[in-house]
Amino acid sequence: METQTEVTYRGTVYPWHCDHMGHMNVMWYVGKFDEATWQLFSGIGITPDYLRDTGHGMVAVDQRISYRREVLAGDVLVVRSALLEVRSKVIRFCHRMENAATGEVAALTVLTGVHLDTTTRRSCPLPEEQLARAKARVTDLDPGL
Repeated sequence: METQTEVTYRGTVYPWHCDHMGHMNVMWYVGKFDEATWQLFSGIGITPDYLRDTGHGMVAVDQRISYRREVLAGDVLVVRSALLEVRSKVIRFCHRMENAATGEVAALTVLTGVHLDTTTRRSCPLPEEQLARAKARVTDLDPGL
């Protein structure tokens, strides 16, 4: 997966990320994947400035997560991401969270996001520039979910 992906997140698991079982709680997996999402989107021109200036947004309409390995306080994580499908209003993408020291896959997720007009709260087409940048980065990667 590495050759078709880009690093979109790197960070540490802190003790407050862990639950009573001693491993990172599921809410933090989702949070770290969310940070990776905004890095991925920024690379195709869906930046905070773009969203603020145009009155557009991105909403998640589907997310599937597979938890593969525990991560513990002190572990360093890296998330690698790829675009899987891009249509006029829709972007489907994946993230793979790895333990940076061992290379073990901790979790995988596949998400579908929809571009919307924040005033009408309805989906709308991506601008040509962002659409072209996204389509150019689509891979044939099978994330395994």
